[in-house]
Amino acid sequence: MEYKAISVTQLNMYIKNKLAEDEKLMNVLVKGEISNFKHHYTGHLYFTLKDENSLIKCIMFKSFAQNLKFEPKDGMKILLFGSVSVFERDGVYQIYGKSMQEDGMGDLYRAYEELKNKLQNEGLFNVEHKKKIPIMPKCIGVLTSNTGAVIRDIINVSTRRNPNVYIKLYPVPVQGVGAAEKIVEAIKYMNENKQADVLIIGRGGGSLEDLWPFNEEIVARAIYDSQIPIISAVGHETDFTIADFVADLRAPTPSAAAELAVPNIQDIMLKLDGYKTRYRLALKKKIEFMKMRYEKCMTRRVFKEPLQSINEKYIVIDMKVKSLINSIQLKLKDSRTKAIELITKLDSMSPLKTLSRGYSIVSSDNGKVISSVKDIVKDEDINLKFIDGNAKAKIL
Repeated sequence: MEYKAISVTQLNMYIKNKLAEDEKLMNVLVKGEISNFKHHYTGHLYFTLKDENSLIKCIMFKSFAQNLKFEPKDGMKILLFGSVSVFERDGVYQIYGKSMQEDGMGDLYRAYEELKNKLQNEGLFNVEHKKKIPIMPKCIGVLTSNTGAVIRDIINVSTRRNPNVYIKLYPVPVQGVGAAEKIVEAIKYMNENKQADVLIIGRGGGSLEDLWPFNEEIVARAIYDSQIPIISAVGHETDFTIADFVADLRAPTPSAAAELAVPNIQDIMLKLDGYKTRYRLALKKKIEFMKMRYEKCMTRRVFKEPLQSINEKYIVIDMKVKSLINSIQLKLKDSRTKAIELITKLDSMSPLKTLSRGYSIVSSDNGKVISSVKDIVKDEDINLKFIDGNAKAKIL
């Protein structure tokens, strides 16, 4: 039997027509969980519908998508009504959706929401716990797969922005069983050994289950406990994981994370040049201002006649000295007058004054003054003091 060769297009057209003849495939109602959801800018919806064992690609054009009463998300369980057909160009059969309704949230998405609410209530997402990213880090630690495009993008962007930055890669699995534990281990190692100034945790995009290690509680708490600031760059711009909320900074892509972590050295140089110019102008203005102050000061009298102020102070001193001398002389005069008065009073009361009038002082041999006849006895020797001398006498 001779076979006639047909083209790939003809084969795909044949299969498409065969599927179109099957009435069951033209109107199918399929339930499953959404994965790899993309809302195209044209308004079309692209996603995968899966269950525990299989998956199928799906598309819903804008004309049908605009009638939806909810926003589809990864992890959402739905009922999809549509038809099965072949996309001829790629030879892929897929469901062309016409309507969709929610059939409950997927288990992963439900677990994601529960953990997110729990950690948020504990304050792990609070802004006050976020650490600042260093302005000029010397070493960037990267926790990602060593075979993916993430590390290449980070290296390319980082070295382009600053060739002097040092990048340390700690290879970790970014999906699958045990990935979360390895990520936690890497975070602890980098912290305990102070291996970097800032850490980037990243991977490319994927479905909710692909990104699940970054939704594990142990990873979230390891990021929160890290003393090294952490930038999360998990998935694409529209993908959000628990790690993004806990991290000190979230980047939409790994390349953006490198831009956030590594400053552009050219921008720094331009900024430094700007500072130099500003400082130079400021210094020039300062010098001009000081020069004006100097010239203004030199026009003052104190600089024109520097001894004038000193001479005026001498005059004041002379006046003070003269006043002080007058005060001293007046004080001496008053003191001398008072002294004369006291001397006069003292002289009038002096025993010598009494002796000058013809009186004498009688005292015993032991020097005791005898003031009464009762104090003397017969044959006692006594002393007599006169104004001009002393004499001895005997009581008869």
